[in-house]
Amino acid sequence: MQRSKLFQTFALLVGAAAQGAAFEQMESVERLAPALDQLISPDTKVEPIATRPGFKWTEGPAWISAGYLLFAEIPSNGIYKWTPPSNVTVFIQPSGYQGKEPYGGPEPGSNGMTVDAQGRLTVAGHAGRSVWRLESLDSVAAGAKVTVLADQYRGKRFNSPNDLAYKSDGSLYFTDPPYGLRKQEGDPEKEQKVNGVYRIAGALQQAPGAKPDPSKVTQLVTDLTRPNGIAFSPDEKYLYVNNSEPKKIWMRYPVKANGLLGKGELFFDATSEKGVGAPDGMKVDTAGNVWSTGPGGVWIFSPEGKHLGTIRVPERTGNLTFGDSDNKTLYITASSHVYRVRVLQAGLATPDRRNK
Repeated sequence: MQRSKLFQTFALLVGAAAQGAAFEQMESVERLAPALDQLISPDTKVEPIATRPGFKWTEGPAWISAGYLLFAEIPSNGIYKWTPPSNVTVFIQPSGYQGKEPYGGPEPGSNGMTVDAQGRLTVAGHAGRSVWRLESLDSVAAGAKVTVLADQYRGKRFNSPNDLAYKSDGSLYFTDPPYGLRKQEGDPEKEQKVNGVYRIAGALQQAPGAKPDPSKVTQLVTDLTRPNGIAFSPDEKYLYVNNSEPKKIWMRYPVKANGLLGKGELFFDATSEKGVGAPDGMKVDTAGNVWSTGPGGVWIFSPEGKHLGTIRVPERTGNLTFGDSDNKTLYITASSHVYRVRVLQAGLATPDRRNK
């Protein structure tokens, strides 16, 4: 099917889904290398599964082992819960900016999420300008305790923490571009001179309710203009970080024994790509392949950095995660909808679901 016709047809399906019609499925994968057949079946279907009136920018999906998906909707300053087959409810609101006055910027909510080895939701606060952890998933309505893991580096507030990834030793790595600030780079409240990548040593071990310890925060990368998605290779020898603009690139950094990073190398450059979107949320599967939102959909790379193919999505994609009991369902947040795709290669599970 021609790409233009594919997008027109898919757009009709999305519109129908938003109005309550039954969700449908269709094929939407661009195959660039035979190796992709080991990762996605030739008859793979992309399925829109969740939306709500007014949704504009869904982000940060995290699969919860109890069998549901959490995701952010940044403009409405909320985290939402999708329960199969189609129930969407508010999980936390507000999730980012906590002030009483209107935010005054387009992205007041929280952003990327993951789950630690103890099953606790960890959130990149975005407009809230911190990284925090929810101590219980059972008592949100009753006011579950929130633990702030980090909110500053060398006495200056973060820009807007965007996405994050745990290492097996319990340290937490995250990106800090300015997208959650009201005016982004030129915002008068921007305190950090760079848009960096950071590490919080011992984040897993921080006691519930304890104040953040600034001495635990290390700045790792300072030369990316818009660091965004972040993920470890399965053996944790490498950390992948992508950059959204102006260069649309993916970087790979060797991870040292002490958790710091070596000199980064270019993994892939898509700056010339004209499709809608940019490198954003990113995950890795158990074979080391990299799955990342990017121009036109979800880009899939081999561990060597070869572009194997792209899952085409009719909206600008923001983030993704692997889920379900076998970790072979890819959940994709894209503008006003959440989509899912069944795959053949299991994704690398969050720490709470590994070795189970």
